[in-house]
Amino acid sequence: MRLPRPMQDVKTMNALLNGAEKHALEAGENVPGPEHLLLSALALPDGSARRAFQRVGADPDGLRAAIDRVHAEALAMIGVRSAHEREMDEAIRANPPKARGVMKTTATAQEAFQVATKQAKADRSALMGAHFVAAVADLKEGTAPRALRAMGIDPSALAHAARQEIHGG
Repeated sequence: MRLPRPMQDVKTMNALLNGAEKHALEAGENVPGPEHLLLSALALPDGSARRAFQRVGADPDGLRAAIDRVHAEALAMIGVRSAHEREMDEAIRANPPKARGVMKTTATAQEAFQVATKQAKADRSALMGAHFVAAVADLKEGTAPRALRAMGIDPSALAHAARQEIHGG
């Protein structure tokens, strides 16, 4: 089964993946994960990802801080986080590494991407940010679900809100 709007969907995919890579590099990570797909989906011009967050009463602009917070908490739990490391994080964000050509993502990000594109095909709809929100919100483990919970968001409620956005409900 083909995507219903191939040219539009390819543009969406390119914007999403390039944005995810940018977010990962800014965070000092070599490979984008689902949390980077989610951040990138929030910037897509269709606005559906942002509206899904708003449907559950969440501020989409708070996601980056929530991701940073859960990363810091995870590192603190294992005793890692010196002032020097925080300074290094700030330096990486100020001067992120450059993209290296063909982009790779984590296996979980690949899985979320595939779920989103399969759902768009099944819905016979244009690929939207909300497809990626639903796919990432359905994940059970990892940074993205922890960040959503840190924001006070029930991931299953967010996935439902994203599906409502997709179906115009």
